[in-house]
Amino acid sequence: MDNDSLFSLQPDPENRQTNTGNITSDHFVYPPKPELERKKGNVWVRSITSLALYLLIGYYFFRADWITLLILTAIVIFHEFGHFMAMKLFHYKELGIFFIPLLGAYASGTKREISQKQSAIILLAGPMPGIITGIILFLLTKDQSLTMSFHAYNLLRTTSVLLIFLNVLNLLPIYPLDGGQLVNRLFLDESKIVGKAFVVLSAVALGYFAIRIEFYPLLVFPAMMLFRQWTESRFDELTKKVEQTGMNLEKTYEDISDEEYWKIRNILIENNYSTFRNINPAPPYEYSSNEDKVVSAIENLLQRTIVQDLSWWGKLIIILVWVGSFAAPFLLNMDLPFLRYHS
Repeated sequence: MDNDSLFSLQPDPENRQTNTGNITSDHFVYPPKPELERKKGNVWVRSITSLALYLLIGYYFFRADWITLLILTAIVIFHEFGHFMAMKLFHYKELGIFFIPLLGAYASGTKREISQKQSAIILLAGPMPGIITGIILFLLTKDQSLTMSFHAYNLLRTTSVLLIFLNVLNLLPIYPLDGGQLVNRLFLDESKIVGKAFVVLSAVALGYFAIRIEFYPLLVFPAMMLFRQWTESRFDELTKKVEQTGMNLEKTYEDISDEEYWKIRNILIENNYSTFRNINPAPPYEYSSNEDKVVSAIENLLQRTIVQDLSWWGKLIIILVWVGSFAAPFLLNMDLPFLRYHS
């Protein structure tokens, strides 16, 4: 492998003579698992690249009204920046913001121990600042006699309406919207069956909505959600097989031993893990040219710890804030699309 790989395939000097030795020996030493060499720069390169693609494709569809494209892009960035800063506050790693052309964006980060309280704050940190900012702009532009040009007034008014509309829409209790993730994290995480049923129903609802409004790119989301459910079910089966051997998967990749790495690797290969078709089980203990796929699969298999640290009073406060957000357009008597919609 070249020097740009995400891990090192070189065994430690003391292990070199034992890698191909007698595996029945009491003194057998497993070759070291590949060492991760995470590169922060790659995350931001992907973020900037996705933003450029987002703007390029968006311009193709909005070239007759590129100002609206810029407003929408600014709102999306503002929304995701709220998630980003909250995750940074709670010490998430590998942070980035990734843009999906015509559909939006998402803030990404990793953390071993996931707090229910922190998750709720992170999820609300995206839409709430946008709703509050939108309300302020809406109230400031309520008086049309303000000393500003009609163009400036119209720009601020449009921005305020879009800020409120898009962020309130994002709080609907449909996965993977922030509202759906919030409901899932507060009430459904403890039951895998109920949680999975909620995601499947959300996928069906999104699919129906995309077909109803004839915005077919939106079908990407339900397709991805259903595929993710399938892969997670597959991972659940593999997790059970690994745990049946007595290994504990509630740890980080750095914490698993070399022996555990090779044993988990064998279990994945023996159970026909999809991307391992050209990878041979051990022994012999030899690194594959596709060892990066093994590392990625084992990382995904390791379980994160979800800390249930929200009392019912805490959940009630969050729900009141969440539900209260939907009241904003009605209290302001705003002329929003979903208020005029009739089936």
